[in-house]
Amino acid sequence: MTQPIVAPGLEGIIAGSTRLSRVNGLAGELIIAGYPLEAIAANATFEETAYLLWNDRLPNAAELAELQASLASLRALPRATLDLLRAVAAEKVAPMDALRMAAGTLSLGGIEGAENEAAALVARFPTVVAAYWRLLNRSEPVEPDPALGHAANYLYMLNGQIPSPAQARGVETYLNTVVDHGFNASTFTARVIISTASDLVSAITGAVGALKGPLHGGAPGPALDMVFEIGSADRAEGYLRAKLERGERLMGFGHRVYKVRDPRAAVLSAAAEKMFQADGDRQLYDLARAVEEQAVALLAEYKPGRNLQTNVEFYTALLLHGLGLETALFTPTFAIGRVAGWTAHCLEQKAEGRLIRPGSDYHGGLGRLWVAVDERGN
Repeated sequence: MTQPIVAPGLEGIIAGSTRLSRVNGLAGELIIAGYPLEAIAANATFEETAYLLWNDRLPNAAELAELQASLASLRALPRATLDLLRAVAAEKVAPMDALRMAAGTLSLGGIEGAENEAAALVARFPTVVAAYWRLLNRSEPVEPDPALGHAANYLYMLNGQIPSPAQARGVETYLNTVVDHGFNASTFTARVIISTASDLVSAITGAVGALKGPLHGGAPGPALDMVFEIGSADRAEGYLRAKLERGERLMGFGHRVYKVRDPRAAVLSAAAEKMFQADGDRQLYDLARAVEEQAVALLAEYKPGRNLQTNVEFYTALLLHGLGLETALFTPTFAIGRVAGWTAHCLEQKAEGRLIRPGSDYHGGLGRLWVAVDERGN
C-alpha cells in the first residue's frame, strides 16, 4: 500500500483540474482560459472576461450585448441587502465584513438557477461595495447607470461622477487582471462548498470569508505607504536598506508561487502608467518605478538566491490609489474582479459532481482509557 503524502497547506498537491486558469510560477506566466493574461487584461471588457470564463470562449457582438443588458438589469440591490448595509454602516464595520454579510442576501428577488445566481453575484458585488462605502461615509447610495459598463459603473457608484475613459480602462484592466488565479485559498473554498451540493451564494460567501484573511487577500495599502514615506527617488536606497537591516519585509515583493516578476504586476504597471499619464500624478508613478527597481536590487543583495520580485500588491496599490480609492476599498475591489472567477469555478466543480474530501494525518494519542469525572483527581 502506498504511503499517503502529508503536505501541510496542500503544498505541491494537485487537488483537481480546471480549464479556467494556469499559473506557472517559474516562468512568470498566467493563462486565463487559453489566453495570456496580458492579452485579456489590456483589451477585454470585464463582461467579455466573465463570458469567457463561464462559456470557454469569447462572446460575439450579440452575445456581449445580451450579457451587458443582463448584468445591467441585475445591478440594483434587493431591499433586504440595502437594509442590512444601512444597519452595519451604523456599526462602522469594515467593508470586507459588510461584503461578507451582504453576499448571503444577493440571491433574493427571484434569482434562481446557478447561471443566474452567477450573473447576479457578479452584477451586484460592485453595487454592494459602492453603496456600503457611501453609507459608511454618510452619503446615500448612487443608483447604477444602465448606460455604463460594469467597470465604469463601479467608479460612478462610488463617487457619483462618470469616470474618464482612462479611469474606466484602468479599473477594467485591474478587474481582468485579478479575475482568476488557479486554486488559491478563496477559490478552493468556493469549490469545496459547492462540491457538497450547496448553493452558489453560500460558496461565494465562503470565498469572501477566505479572501478577508490577510494571508490571502494581502495588504496592498502598506506597499503604497512605503512609497509615500520614501517621498523621492534619491531617498529610496537608504530607506529600503534600513528596513532590510532591521529584518523587516518589503511590502509588495515576493510571492509564494511566482519566482520571477508576477505577471499581474507587469500588466498593472503598464495600466497605471497609461492612467497616470492621461489622468493623474505622473511623478507618483515614476517614484514607484524607482522604488521598485531599488527594492528588487537590494532584495537580491540581502536575500541572494530567493529571487524576490515585484508582486501584484505593489501596482494594485498604485493603480487603485490613482483611481481615488482609499485603502479600505482595495480588497473589496479585488473581490469585485475575483467573483467572476469564483462563480466560474463553482460551475465547473458543480458539473464535475464530486465531493472534495481530503484525508488527514492523525498525530494525537492512542489507547486512552475512559475515567469517570469523580475519579480524575484535581
